[in-house]
Amino acid sequence: MRAFVFPGQGSQKVGMGVELAQASAAAREVFEEVNDALGQDLFKIMAEGPEDQLTLTANAQPAIMAHAIAVLRVLEKEGGVSLADKADYVAGHSLGEYTALCAAGAFSLADTARLLRLRGESMQAAVPVGVGAMAALLGADIEKATALAEAAAEGEVCTVANDNDPGQVVLSGHKGAIERAVGLVKDHGIKRGVILPVSAPFHCPLMQPAADAMAQALAQTAPGTLNVALYANVTASVVTDPAQVQKLLVEQVCGRVRWRESAIAMATAGVDTFVELGGKVVGPMIKRSAGEVNVATASTMAEIEELAKAL
Repeated sequence: MRAFVFPGQGSQKVGMGVELAQASAAAREVFEEVNDALGQDLFKIMAEGPEDQLTLTANAQPAIMAHAIAVLRVLEKEGGVSLADKADYVAGHSLGEYTALCAAGAFSLADTARLLRLRGESMQAAVPVGVGAMAALLGADIEKATALAEAAAEGEVCTVANDNDPGQVVLSGHKGAIERAVGLVKDHGIKRGVILPVSAPFHCPLMQPAADAMAQALAQTAPGTLNVALYANVTASVVTDPAQVQKLLVEQVCGRVRWRESAIAMATAGVDTFVELGGKVVGPMIKRSAGEVNVATASTMAEIEELAKAL
């Protein structure tokens, strides 16, 4: 069995999609459609930067999605590979869940771009700059990370945001609490804590205003039928009902990204091959979580051609 998976924030880089756009009309169409949907030349920022503009959450989220969908469209149109035929499941890391839903036909490309722009803006606006922070814990499992978060909170928000793989967990919350957590890593038997260069504390209760904004937006632009089942971030289990997908996307804003558990659940369900489109980020996490599985990634024309042959 096969799952197609999609990367989350942090996988953006200046120059992304340029080679694809030069080589393929299918890719160019994706970037043009996203530009039109947003009323902005997002592809110019993806191609040329500046980096601080691309890193802005409101740009990074639709940009990462557009890049992954461009890879998918090239695979489908030029590689003759249909996702619906070749995928048993889809999944995506945080914003990647929207990419996965677009790939599975639940949202149009234009709607996905607009939803992610709003998601980025509302996550940014939910917490004033400097109030929140996130930190990656390296060499931490979920038990150690949870204990550390509880010890560091001291009445502030400090929770597990991403359970990425057996050795990497991300905390999110108030800046003071996150800084305390980083200072306490050694006491909790954790190798290292690194404050992340993010503009807001994602996937924690401080994001409630953004969750409310997404609830409103998704009521207007509800997901349609999925032609491939989704493994959802917040439950690490399969969902196919559009109403349930809508509810989980709202919960996802403040909820934990249960990526390690999702990888294990998919492998347990019989997935032995994972294909990451548009990055090389979540595939390695899956490998570390699920063990004996095959992981393929594709972002460039050469990689897409290889993948099309293999599928």
